[in-house]
Amino acid sequence: MELPASNASCENGSLITLYCSSQQVLCQIIGDLDPQIPSNVTSNSWRERFAKNYSFYIGLGLAFLSSFLIGSSVILKKKGLMRLVASGATRAVDGGFGYLKDAMWWAGFLTMAAGEVANFGAYAFAPATVITPLGALSVLISAILSSYFLGESLNLLGKLGCVICVTGSTVMVIHAPEEEKVTTVVQMAAKMKDTGYIVFAVLLLVLCLILIFVIAPRYGQRNILVYIVICSVIGAFSVSAVKGLGITIKNFFQGLPVVRHPLPYILSLILALSLSTQVNFLNRALDIFNTSLVFPIYYVFFTTIVVTSSIILFKEWHSMSAVDIVGTLAGFVTIILGVFMLHAFRDLDMSQTRLPHMHKAPTPPPAPEPTVIRLEDKNVLVDNIELSSTPSPEEKPKVFIVHS
Repeated sequence: MELPASNASCENGSLITLYCSSQQVLCQIIGDLDPQIPSNVTSNSWRERFAKNYSFYIGLGLAFLSSFLIGSSVILKKKGLMRLVASGATRAVDGGFGYLKDAMWWAGFLTMAAGEVANFGAYAFAPATVITPLGALSVLISAILSSYFLGESLNLLGKLGCVICVTGSTVMVIHAPEEEKVTTVVQMAAKMKDTGYIVFAVLLLVLCLILIFVIAPRYGQRNILVYIVICSVIGAFSVSAVKGLGITIKNFFQGLPVVRHPLPYILSLILALSLSTQVNFLNRALDIFNTSLVFPIYYVFFTTIVVTSSIILFKEWHSMSAVDIVGTLAGFVTIILGVFMLHAFRDLDMSQTRLPHMHKAPTPPPAPEPTVIRLEDKNVLVDNIELSSTPSPEEKPKVFIVHS
């Protein structure tokens, strides 16, 4: 066998000349023994690209479906809570549980459960740093449906805030760090035993307890952020539990011995407690505040805390370049600006019809100059005195009686 000197690397596309007795054969390398497509080869077939990244695309589709279901469920649950208030029953914010008897609320709860199941599958197939920011779609769906079915409306600045939130989320997805591969329950357990993640989880738990038992009874009904921050902090535990259970299910179908491992049962308990707490405080927030404000702010805090938790758990900063770090920070600041526009200008009466016009207003005509009477014009002065002293026909003559 003889290799041409111009291409002696034996890479794909290399030409090899084979000699056998008096025969000469020219061959071209089109593949290697590795079934995976090398990173330096561009695939022109969409089927090959889909076959290579089918897991990512499945997770992406489930994330889209989850956003639609969760955004719709908020509207249904809000309608149930409104009917509860109209009937005179005890409100959810006052500790009442009358919404458990309302069919509309249960429809919203089941829709949210279906959305969480789809979200569960999305976390099993794709990284959390990609799936979590895609919850911005549920913000748009909730805002659009609330304007049609709940009579709620966002002013112009609120709509711009929603767009800014989605833009910031898109930037975060583009520059999101690649998640470190964790494919087994044993690897997941080793990650959760890391000292940094344990410290982070303890801090979140202490913050959540302070908010629930100290701050929420005093300021929960006046500040929209109290209940939302509680739901967001609890969401960090629920997402980690969902990610671990998704890996457990995949290992189970792969034939790995996961039934005897204690981690799936611990994660199931964490998921049950976190979801019940989130539903309780989310109902309180929806019962008091506007849906078009609750859901976007909840999305921003939830996304920020979950992405931070994922970075600490999976050590994602090791794969981030300087451009990705700047892009992630820029996306985060953009989201904060969008939340500020939603929260700070919610009571401002601002619409498209109130925007200042681009053309100039017509200039008013000049005021007529006052007539100046000079003292030398005696005739005019006398005439004016006589006109002022002459009674008008509308006025009645006045009679004065003098008593001596």
